[in-house]
Amino acid sequence: MFGGINMNLLKIKATTKSRSVANTIKSNVCASIINNPIFIGNSVNFNVRTIKILGIKHNINLYYKNVKVPTMNVKNQTLEIILPNKYKKFQEEQILKVLTQKLYDKIAETEIEKIMEKVRIETGLAPEDYEIKRINKSLANCNVENSFITINPDIVAYDEKTIEYVILHEFCHLKYKIRTKNFWKMIGTYMPNYEQYAVTLGNIAY
Repeated sequence: MFGGINMNLLKIKATTKSRSVANTIKSNVCASIINNPIFIGNSVNFNVRTIKILGIKHNINLYYKNVKVPTMNVKNQTLEIILPNKYKKFQEEQILKVLTQKLYDKIAETEIEKIMEKVRIETGLAPEDYEIKRINKSLANCNVENSFITINPDIVAYDEKTIEYVILHEFCHLKYKIRTKNFWKMIGTYMPNYEQYAVTLGNIAY
């Protein structure tokens, strides 16, 4: 799924998926290296030595070596990052934020597409379009008037069922603009235990 990733992360363009267009994500937005996610601006609370990928905590091992390009490998719940020696002059925290953002972007391209399709089949609903894009202080948003859903790629810090709950939540807004009793009943129809995922998310907006 994401194991064995080995790529030149600072040169690869991170793109957002849209059914009609692929849009380039701006790399100057801070990414999410996290332990407990608390949104601050466009990022989350920063913990420099752990990261959650699909709900699983990974330790970060950072090395500087005589190499030309940065590489990143995910294996056995460890994220190994190898940086060229010339990167020592840069702030380590900022480098890790950028690399993690690109990793989340890459994982989101596959995971969100897959879950969106699953929810579409289950509910029989579908937005006119959607995009994967960082949103200020939110994991997701549904523009009911335009039938357009936006998903924050940082959502891949959470496990797959929590991601599915958030996406289902946005799909239900296509039918119910506000969170009425029928709105929650609809969510419960497709995910009876949705409340446990809502608890996991705490006060984070979606």
